[in-house]
Amino acid sequence: MTPFTRRVYAVVAAIPPGRILSYGDVAAMAGRPRAPRAVGGALSALPDDHDVPWWRVVSSTGRISTSSIHHTAQIQRALLQDEGVVFSAGARIDWDRFGWSAENDVADKILEELDS
Repeated sequence: MTPFTRRVYAVVAAIPPGRILSYGDVAAMAGRPRAPRAVGGALSALPDDHDVPWWRVVSSTGRISTSSIHHTAQIQRALLQDEGVVFSAGARIDWDRFGWSAENDVADKILEELDS
């Protein structure tokens, strides 16, 4: 596992239930703001026995954009709805209501621990 992948998993693990981040947000928080596709690759490569809440990462438009064999859009939507996330009629998630702001530096603290 690469250091970037570890950082991606740490950021995603810090997203609270019922909140979402975009692939770009995760990439930026993991130190590579121009690598949202790499975030998607890292999440789709999660081993079966993981505990990283991959379903909390969506496109910047607030839509599910998974294309992984293991992580289907239906599963992701169901997991998010189980956490209280609501989808609009257009299958979008309201960023103002469900987007996570790491202003409390939770993800930064986790990343600092990884780097030490």
